[in-house]
Amino acid sequence: MEKTVATNRKARFLYDIEETYEAGIVLTGPEVKSLRLGRANLADSFARVVNGEVFLYNMHISPYPFSREAALSDPRRTRKLLLHRREINRLAGKVAEKGYTLIPLRIYFKDGWAKVELALARGKKLHDRRETIKRREEERELRRRYKGKIR
Repeated sequence: MEKTVATNRKARFLYDIEETYEAGIVLTGPEVKSLRLGRANLADSFARVVNGEVFLYNMHISPYPFSREAALSDPRRTRKLLLHRREINRLAGKVAEKGYTLIPLRIYFKDGWAKVELALARGKKLHDRRETIKRREEERELRRRYKGKIR
């Protein structure tokens, strides 16, 4: 059973998602408790492969209010992601190519473990984003027009 904690809603709009990976995340105890309360934000976060390890940057996890470490913890600290060696090597090769980046799509709990859905993505150009908006508005208009007529 999966319980989604936070999603990166802008990611699918700003990037073309090519592949997704499930990664574990190294957290402290109070961070896990704070995640269980849903106090996380993935906006502007990204991942990098550094020396054969994957790290997540700029993910904000609010300090757990009932912890002694709350005042000392950095909510935007760099967190290590746990992936298989062959996945890391594949990601490192792809990210080295021009235009690819690693973006977290969501954080969730799976069987009690905190996981991150990591996407290998390529940034969309401005005209692609405009096309996405146009397509979405056309679909919305069609649904609105035929809302009560389909039986």
